[in-house]
Amino acid sequence: MTQPTPSPQLRAAIDLAERGIPVLPLREGKGPMGNCRACRNNACGGRPNMKTPGPCECAAPCHAWAAATTDPTVLTSATWTPAWQQAAAVAYHPGGTGLTVVDLDNAEAVAWARQNLPSTRTVPSTRGEHWIYRGTMTSPNAVRPGVDIKSLMSYARWLGPGTGTMAPLPEAVRALAVKQPTTVQRTSSALTVSAPVGGGQCPHRSPVYLERGIAMAEQRIEEAPDGIHRIVYRMFLAVLSAHGRCGCLTETHIGRLFTAAQARGESLRHCEDAWTNARTQLGM
Repeated sequence: MTQPTPSPQLRAAIDLAERGIPVLPLREGKGPMGNCRACRNNACGGRPNMKTPGPCECAAPCHAWAAATTDPTVLTSATWTPAWQQAAAVAYHPGGTGLTVVDLDNAEAVAWARQNLPSTRTVPSTRGEHWIYRGTMTSPNAVRPGVDIKSLMSYARWLGPGTGTMAPLPEAVRALAVKQPTTVQRTSSALTVSAPVGGGQCPHRSPVYLERGIAMAEQRIEEAPDGIHRIVYRMFLAVLSAHGRCGCLTETHIGRLFTAAQARGESLRHCEDAWTNARTQLGM
């Protein structure tokens, strides 16, 4: 039986994997492929939500960064082939290869880095540059306007090897992880929003109704082909309009929605903002 011709994305991924760089497929819009059905709600063990990084136990391209692999048998398996055929780009796990990427999203951020960070290997991106350092750290987003950090438990789009000599990860970059970009405290690993407090008896006849609503919202977020910011806001709004005033919605439910959104590349900041905007829209 004739084997299908590997896509350009798969050929690039295999080349990177042979150099020891863990890779994964990205859909249009730079989001990772959605969780496989077998791993819905972290049924495989939820490795990406644990403190110790590690790969998902299943062979499908799920859980964003944790799907990254250097194993050619996984990359070319029947399970992964459809994902590579649909992939628009290749991503890699910087922390998995001992690196940290400072993602500078615009010209102002690039100008700031040139004045405040040691020079290192750089790669042009769509709107700015990736500065790559040797060493790993946590991966907070929005550490300052237009600046994200991608290292452990994160992924970055592969844009080429870059130019320049790669420098060791400086303290100036590590320090960004403990600074807050605004007066509102945020972290990259914990929610800073609370579930609404109900004003009366829950009108829902069964917990199944709430579970179905949360599961449907997760599925819509995971399977959204594009416009992820808009879809996340709409799903948050839908859940809050149905369950936000009766007291049955808990922080565990919110955490599930945030996890689904972050698996599609949304930052914690964007999730918090979408949740706040949805509550404001509903007058909560």
